[in-house]
Amino acid sequence: MNILSKLFGTKNERELKRVQPRVDAINGLEARFKAMNDVELAGQTAKLRERVDNALKATGKAGKDLKREDFDKALDPVLHEAFALVREAGRRVLAMRHFDVQLIGGMVLNDGKIAEMKTGEGKTLVATLPAFLNALATRGVHVVTVNDYLATRDAEWMGRIYRFLGLNVGVIIHGLTDRQRQQAYGADITYGQNNEYGFDYLRDNMKFGLKDYTQQRGHHFAVVDEVDSILIDEARTPLIISGQAEQSTELYRDVNAVIPRLINEN
Repeated sequence: MNILSKLFGTKNERELKRVQPRVDAINGLEARFKAMNDVELAGQTAKLRERVDNALKATGKAGKDLKREDFDKALDPVLHEAFALVREAGRRVLAMRHFDVQLIGGMVLNDGKIAEMKTGEGKTLVATLPAFLNALATRGVHVVTVNDYLATRDAEWMGRIYRFLGLNVGVIIHGLTDRQRQQAYGADITYGQNNEYGFDYLRDNMKFGLKDYTQQRGHHFAVVDEVDSILIDEARTPLIISGQAEQSTELYRDVNAVIPRLINEN
């Protein structure tokens, strides 16, 4: 196995080799975006959205007929420009420029895979790349965190990049009203605590009208922070919700007692 690894490289090395040309392509766009002023740079978002929308329309599908592969095909041609755009916005707004390794992490997340990064390597900044790219499809993006503090902090901190580029940001934390939750879920990118997302889904399924749902837009794309904790450790504890019955069962007992004494006059 060691000989084979030396000859062909490990799976990780092959994956890095595969995405390196894409990193080079993103780097090649840096000078172009750096030369733009703030208004011109922010205006690129609308142009990318139009290209994605046209690509989705070209499939001849709409609504629920669109599958994940349709979105992937529509988004892939604009990935280089979207990532370069977010990198330049991060440099201007936060004085934080995405490193090449962070671009790779963003592409891995966009592919639906797990990107393992140590503390301090910029996981929060990496998430802005696939989040922005998938938000171009205007179906909403969820960023899942482990607690309310991180959800609020990241929505405000990284939200500066999104807002600079013309997107709006919502946050789902404990104590919000249904109206506030609907507004947060209606944003281009929504940060939230994992259990809040779960309980909102359960509460929605106890409601009588779709207009009362908080998660009306459905579930398009999500980036999960601390995925080992959320999908393994915390998943051991199921989310359970219950509601009070509309009417007391006492009414049925009273009616049941009366029925035997009724007389059929026919």
